[in-house]
Amino acid sequence: MKLLLATRNPHKTREFRELLLDQFEIADLGSYPKVKLAEETGTTFEQNATLKAVGVSTAVDGLVIADDSGLEVDALNGAPGIYSARYGGVKTSDAANIAKLLRELGNAPNRSARFRCVIALARAGKALGTLEGVVEGRILDQPRGKGGFGYDPVFQPTGFEETFAEMVPQLKNRISHRAKAVAALLEKLREIRD
Repeated sequence: MKLLLATRNPHKTREFRELLLDQFEIADLGSYPKVKLAEETGTTFEQNATLKAVGVSTAVDGLVIADDSGLEVDALNGAPGIYSARYGGVKTSDAANIAKLLRELGNAPNRSARFRCVIALARAGKALGTLEGVVEGRILDQPRGKGGFGYDPVFQPTGFEETFAEMVPQLKNRISHRAKAVAALLEKLREIRD
């Protein structure tokens, strides 16, 4: 089965390929340079993922998946949330996003946070459903680790001593928010096949 991932982010594409374990042929928008990705104008992860999946599915045949994911920090009332990728500014780096997060968090005693991922599935301009995965954890005072991307160096999942950036990819891909959402996606895709 072929799936088109509505993204131009190579990190995200690689992670989806690893999570789907060669069960599907995955392409991303790198293969469709003329297809535009819908603006994330929603107020929730679910709305943004659906906007992207439905938008791309009107231009390309077959099943399209899109995700919207981010970090929710309790002491910051859920920020950066849907603005996670552009928290430090519109054209920013992971390091700038992390620096702003740590600055905003300061010495707050409550460091609890979660990564949330919502995957939307669409075909022919119609949403077929959304699936969610969440992993709880905490924000560290300083980044640790060289792996992963985004906020991985400062996020320590509950029950582990390592940050996502310190984990081997196989472990992160078993416990992450995206792994949980992909597991739910696989169930949905089995329903569609049957």
